[in-house]
Amino acid sequence: MRPKDINMFACVAGRPVTAGGIRGRVEATGRGVQYVLREFFRHPEDVQRAKLSGGLQGKRMVVQGLGNVGYHAAKFLSEEDGVRVIAILEHDGLLFAPDGLDVEAVRQHISARGGVAGFAGKAQHQPDSRAGLEFECDILLPAAMENQITVHNAARVRAPLLVEAANGPVSFAADEILRQRGVVILPDALVNCGGVVVSYFEWIKNLSHIRFGRMQRRLDEHRGEQFANALEQMTGKAVPAALRADLVSGADELALVRSGLDDTMRIAYQEIRSVLLNEPAVQDFRTAAFVVALRKIGTTHLEMGV
Repeated sequence: MRPKDINMFACVAGRPVTAGGIRGRVEATGRGVQYVLREFFRHPEDVQRAKLSGGLQGKRMVVQGLGNVGYHAAKFLSEEDGVRVIAILEHDGLLFAPDGLDVEAVRQHISARGGVAGFAGKAQHQPDSRAGLEFECDILLPAAMENQITVHNAARVRAPLLVEAANGPVSFAADEILRQRGVVILPDALVNCGGVVVSYFEWIKNLSHIRFGRMQRRLDEHRGEQFANALEQMTGKAVPAALRADLVSGADELALVRSGLDDTMRIAYQEIRSVLLNEPAVQDFRTAAFVVALRKIGTTHLEMGV
């Protein structure tokens, strides 16, 4: 309506970087899934609640839907955290490999062929993709459509930890069944909000009319260089090249976006976790998330006098 307004770009999110967008937006929701799971596994009590132990390394994961969210979440978790993606469920069936699937290879096959059928890698193909929701695994990651887990299959879900990367993949009735069985559900309201968070960062970038990192990147590099030089002078030894590269690397826009997303997801998880642990009436992460959200809304209304 006002194309000549200096803040015109800020009214739309998710644009290409060349049109005022922000780096890291495309993969933001998948990154957010990764950051929530990392935070979950930082708390042994929460991991034990799901009848699991240890960290993410080696955990078996089933992913439903290798679209934008499922692809990036599965790729990052497998390549950076050592998660073993044993099954990928798509519209034309599923791929199953007990030793783990190459997520990037499967993604490239889907892009070329439109589905998982005919994948040449070491994996079994089954035409009934929904059967994969009942596979034995450590983490079930539905990242496709709503109501994939209902009263008809909730009793047969064997994953102790269900992570809602999609919107509403678990029906209301199924949620009750799963909770009674002791399945821990990390709710969609938390898990898949990474895209919205980075869209907020994009809005802030457009309102400030400067890309993140432009003011401080070279300063960070200069300080890192000084720190590396000081280490060499004090120890009499050369700083290894890889370590020096890390020390003198200034934060660019992508690094700052990831840092801000990680911080946001971690704090949100910790707020929800605090309610779950400290209020006996709250028995699950979804209810705790609603409590946190409604209290924030209520507090804001009271402070504004609404």
